[in-house]
Amino acid sequence: MKKVVKFGGSSLASASQFKKVKSIIDADCSRRYVVPSAPGKRFGSDIKVTDMLYDCYEAAEAGDDISDKLEAIRARYYEIINGLGLNTVLDEEFETIAKNFMAKAGKDYAASRGEYLNGIIMADYLGYTFIDSAKYIFFDDEGNFMPDETNEALGECLKSLDRAVIPGFYGSYKSTGKVKTFSRGGSDITGSIVARAISADIYENWTDVSGVLIADPRIVEDPLPIEAITYRELRELSYMGASVLHEDAIFPVRKAGIPINIKNTNAPEDPGTMIVESTCKTSKHIITGLAGKKGFCSINIEKDMMNSEIGFGRRVLTCFEDNGISFEHMPSGIDTLTVIVHQDEFEAKEQLVINELQKLTSPDRIDLESNLALIAVVGRGMKSMRGTAGKIFSALTNHNINIRMIDQGSSELNIIIGVADEDFEQAIKAIYYSFVDESL
Repeated sequence: MKKVVKFGGSSLASASQFKKVKSIIDADCSRRYVVPSAPGKRFGSDIKVTDMLYDCYEAAEAGDDISDKLEAIRARYYEIINGLGLNTVLDEEFETIAKNFMAKAGKDYAASRGEYLNGIIMADYLGYTFIDSAKYIFFDDEGNFMPDETNEALGECLKSLDRAVIPGFYGSYKSTGKVKTFSRGGSDITGSIVARAISADIYENWTDVSGVLIADPRIVEDPLPIEAITYRELRELSYMGASVLHEDAIFPVRKAGIPINIKNTNAPEDPGTMIVESTCKTSKHIITGLAGKKGFCSINIEKDMMNSEIGFGRRVLTCFEDNGISFEHMPSGIDTLTVIVHQDEFEAKEQLVINELQKLTSPDRIDLESNLALIAVVGRGMKSMRGTAGKIFSALTNHNINIRMIDQGSSELNIIIGVADEDFEQAIKAIYYSFVDESL
């Protein structure tokens, strides 16, 4: 059995955290390929090493002396090295980093050094082979990830290695070798790429929470974890703000049929959350999870006999497309059509959009409604359960929350509810306690 294990920044922030990680790896001999992030915060007011690297590089770009800033970064790593009792020496690496910073090697190079250095320490600590991700994870000249070329090169490299450490977050432009990073949180993606390359049985993603939670813990106190969730459900929740796993990390393992297990470094005995293509397991609750975002507005278009006017919807969407505005949802009725968009994208162009809508569609009325929040109630069990929407409405009504919009896709996997921004947190709590813990 082969497992890829990815550890986030909080799991590798200090020597004591490194020791927890080693205990986890040693407890299961199938955990053979390790993907580390850069050191995260050791305590609440601490600074992540990646942010320290960005700050140091900006100083280098400005022509300032970076010796103190680089020394502070160096101290973070040697604190870990000394705490682990290792003889690892990073002096040459830091000399190279200093030269490349002053030569303006780029922000991607600067940010990637956090994972690169942590990978060297991790490989030395575990006795594993260190693999520089820049040599095997490729991007094209436009900065697009190259999955097939990467899978071939990384798979060929790893097939002869029984155990290896592959730093997360970065690769390189295939044509030039220049370092290129994924977006923030990209170590999740690297773990998924490695899992696909070695045909892993499981991809374990270790973080500081015991799996994907049903709701945001900043809103709901101690929300329950989700035992099992499908890729489709997770995509819906990730898009609406759930942030346990980088959403792009799903695709490589989904294509290869590899399940993901979200685990807690600080509570390794907890089962965590299994993320799978499909499952016959039923949730204890009708819903799998809920998440949401603030900051939307709606453009409500009314016109008699709209439903019989061929091309009406196309003309509406053409107006938004021409102004570079993407839409989130578009619920409609016989004589009404509503377009939900991000308010910050729309405000600067609202009069242009309204004028064009008037010209293109000759509506009877256009109304705007701002400061909306969207909440996604997601669950594969909703399809077979009657009265789910009614239960949501009742929960919100009982808390005097007005529903501004509702939209349900044909898959019946999720229901989108629109409420006022000011009602957002209370709405999340009302739905959670209605479906998950009715005693509260």
